[in-house]
Amino acid sequence: MTKADGSGPAAVLERATRAGEIHEASLPHQEWSWVEPRIWTERMLAALAAGVKGGKWYSLIDKLYPEDILGRAFARVTANRGAAGVDHVTVAHYARDLDANLKRLSAELRTGSYRPQAIRRHYIPKPGSREKRPLGIPTVRDRVVQTALRMALEPIFERDFARHSYGFRPGRGCKDALRRVDALLKAGYTHVVDADLKSYFETIPKDRLLARIGQKVADGRVLALVEAFLEQGVLDGLDEWTPEQGTPQGAVCSPLLSNIYLDRSTI
Repeated sequence: MTKADGSGPAAVLERATRAGEIHEASLPHQEWSWVEPRIWTERMLAALAAGVKGGKWYSLIDKLYPEDILGRAFARVTANRGAAGVDHVTVAHYARDLDANLKRLSAELRTGSYRPQAIRRHYIPKPGSREKRPLGIPTVRDRVVQTALRMALEPIFERDFARHSYGFRPGRGCKDALRRVDALLKAGYTHVVDADLKSYFETIPKDRLLARIGQKVADGRVLALVEAFLEQGVLDGLDEWTPEQGTPQGAVCSPLLSNIYLDRSTI
């Protein structure tokens, strides 16, 4: 948006002048109430605020595989419901033998033997169009791991995301964006730039995305886990293939990964 007198665009410039400045003053308080406390303790949040040595996090995999963390991740998967993946295992079916399932999953992550299964392709109507939007549905098992991964990674990148970015952000939504627009209109701004990235999730370059994650995460096993999810096969009926680029829309980590690739602090 720009003001009627042509003095804008303050909507772009109105951001902290230094990476992390937006949240540092309040860490580890109310703005971070959404984080998983079993992973992000006050000590870790304090390190996040101060900035870790070299700007990279070197040890994160041990935050993912404890059974209690996976249990918390499963609770979130349950709350989000969702259909079964290629193995036809529903959330309810997975919960019937939850302790054993989480114990097995923890061991696989700890030993490095975990491998994600293919995702199931499902199509939903796209509003205002005859086209259909492709969704990728991971198995419940893989959704649990992706949720734990997201719980560990999200604060690291959320710390530096733009203040006035609202999509797929914890504690933010459409109403926050509308309030921002209303404030700008009342301040005298009159112009809007409207842009849409066609098939954005499906066209993100995998190598560039991994490179941007690697700017802040140096744990090789966590990076390998992210790469494994990006390399998941897609099962569409009887056809199976591995996409050359993109992150599947419908996967737990994809919203975070999409924001990481768009964020200017990792360019």
